[in-house]
Amino acid sequence: MSSIAWLAVAATAAGVVSAALVLPAMGSSGAAVVAASEALNFQPEELEEPALAEKTTVYDAEGTRIAQFYAQDRKVVPLDRIADVMKTAIVAIEDDRFYEHGPIDIEGTARALVKNLASGGISQGGSSITQQYVKQVLLNSAGTEKEKSAALEASYARKLKELRHAMAVEQKYTKDAILEKYLNIAYFGAGANGVEAAARRFFGVSAARLDLAQAATLAGAVQAPNATDPNLGAKARKLLLQRRNVVLDRMAELGRITRAQADAAKARKLGYKGVKQPNGCQESRYPYFCEYVRHELLSNPAFGRTRRQRELAFSQGGLKVHTTLDPKAQKAAEAAIKKHVFASDRALAAEALVKPGTGEIKAMAASRPFGDSARRNEISYNAVADKEHGGLIGFQPGSTYKTFTLITALKQGMKIDDGITAGAGYTAPGYATFKNCADENVGDPSWTVTNDEGAPGFKTLATGTWGSVNTFFMALQERVGLCPTVETAKSLGIKRADGAKLREFETFTLGINESDPVTVATAYAAIAARGTYCPPMAITRITGRDGRTTDYRPRCKQTLDPQVADATAHVLSGVFTRGTMRGVGGIGRPAAGKTGTTDGYASAWFAGFTPDLAGAVSIGDPRGSQRYKLTGVTIGGRYYGAVQGASLPGPIWNDTMASALRGVAPARFTPVDATRFGGCSQDCAPARQDREDPTMNQPEDEDVQQPDEDLPGR
Repeated sequence: MSSIAWLAVAATAAGVVSAALVLPAMGSSGAAVVAASEALNFQPEELEEPALAEKTTVYDAEGTRIAQFYAQDRKVVPLDRIADVMKTAIVAIEDDRFYEHGPIDIEGTARALVKNLASGGISQGGSSITQQYVKQVLLNSAGTEKEKSAALEASYARKLKELRHAMAVEQKYTKDAILEKYLNIAYFGAGANGVEAAARRFFGVSAARLDLAQAATLAGAVQAPNATDPNLGAKARKLLLQRRNVVLDRMAELGRITRAQADAAKARKLGYKGVKQPNGCQESRYPYFCEYVRHELLSNPAFGRTRRQRELAFSQGGLKVHTTLDPKAQKAAEAAIKKHVFASDRALAAEALVKPGTGEIKAMAASRPFGDSARRNEISYNAVADKEHGGLIGFQPGSTYKTFTLITALKQGMKIDDGITAGAGYTAPGYATFKNCADENVGDPSWTVTNDEGAPGFKTLATGTWGSVNTFFMALQERVGLCPTVETAKSLGIKRADGAKLREFETFTLGINESDPVTVATAYAAIAARGTYCPPMAITRITGRDGRTTDYRPRCKQTLDPQVADATAHVLSGVFTRGTMRGVGGIGRPAAGKTGTTDGYASAWFAGFTPDLAGAVSIGDPRGSQRYKLTGVTIGGRYYGAVQGASLPGPIWNDTMASALRGVAPARFTPVDATRFGGCSQDCAPARQDREDPTMNQPEDEDVQQPDEDLPGR
């Protein structure tokens, strides 16, 4: 009896092969068959079926898709959401007796074996749909190139292994279930995995709406998807058209369609549309927020214990990620930045909006487009976030850090009208004047901080803040302590954008630590929330492919005494009416904030809040803010002799807030506790001191930072 006959005898009606293969040795190829059959126990072998890689989709707070990510473009769909004509076409061309035979199509395998044995190798497939499904599973499960090569190896050992798995698959599933699995795993070319992705990419329709010609095209593509990939050009499209017509002829030959239907479908053009399927943040409408979410999913242990687990879940898990992004707030931030800063400008503006009491990031925007084209002035990093979320080093935030010294003074019992006489310059009395949190001396009696604008004199917590007087805040930080000021900042989430430790030097209060808008906005949001700090939050809910949903809630804690936060908000409110933002004005509702301008106008900031929303705006030159300073520059079509916090970031913040909060009833801050913070105690103004500080009519002082190499301990 021939080898073909023995194989036929071995296949039972139930599809379970129990007999051993007895194959005569016929030259080298016969010997290979014998060796392979002896090495394998020809019994059903369970097939491991890992979940198929699917797209992860990201949604805004209103449920609108804003981005998607995938290692393989695929959307798994049930069989009842695949057009009947697609099922008919694939069965007709790939395995027309699929519903009649067991795990092995004896007739098809016999034809293939005759040709293969005659040729001395494997030149014809003859595989059933079940076998093809097994092959695709093994290929998709391969983690290395070696494993992938083994899954595609042209050998009888590999073929026999597939048959054993196919036997197990046929025992486990119905024919319809196997067909569904095959149509969802098959590769169709043009980057489309599975019939749903293929239908959308090839023709712009769902798999449920495929017509005869379209179904025949996809059915024809699976045999050689790389050769017939329509994206490769005219030759490949011609091959695909030929394959479509072969499928139509086969369907007519089998009586699945009429000859007239086949001819009508064959007369149609290919109809390939190549519908673009976005992949990644560069193709998102909101790339900076998208980048924040992507890095959060990959770095935060809340989304997987190991980096590998997080990467697999993200790129293959078919997740639905719901986020905090508010389209209205995002539009407001984008419009405000675009109004004041052009995408073509060298200077880069960035803004983050955060909701007090939750830490939810409502918007992230920047003036330059996200991408890697220098010609289009694009940037390929997250200008709004820290390094952990795709950013770089950020910009020095200047006087926005003075708020932490103000808070520390209030925490230690100073009243709003308590003050210090500030000189034209401040020099630390000694090295021990300032101690960092390691109790090291970091004072520098050789360095003098000056006020470029404004007059010296007695400044209260209020007037010193409104005028942003450098020498006042150096003296105030000396009084309350450097380390307590640093600890206050840390309690509000302040950290360096580059991930390094905060630099605890005497000029800490002047904002020498490079920061990012998300971090600064979140710190100011804690003041608005009466001292409740909530870490930045971008993801609210994730639904897995299994339908299970995990909700993520704010992780807030009370880090400031609410009354201290109220007093801080009260003082910062005066920045709009009597301080550095006086010339810009307010937004028609209670608001508080602080301008920031760094040494030599290297960068400029504004950070502020209402009871409902907090935000921070930064601007600087990403080529190097210390080298390319904001002096003598044209930004947004307007010339600036020097950019200060109130001249550009402040107006951007105002425009953003006015638009983002339009339609929201104004909320008021909790009134300051006058018995605790009102008036002054032992640090009152000298007799007959004019309470209207003369510096209120002056521009903001430039925040002078000493070069790193000049400070002791650096």
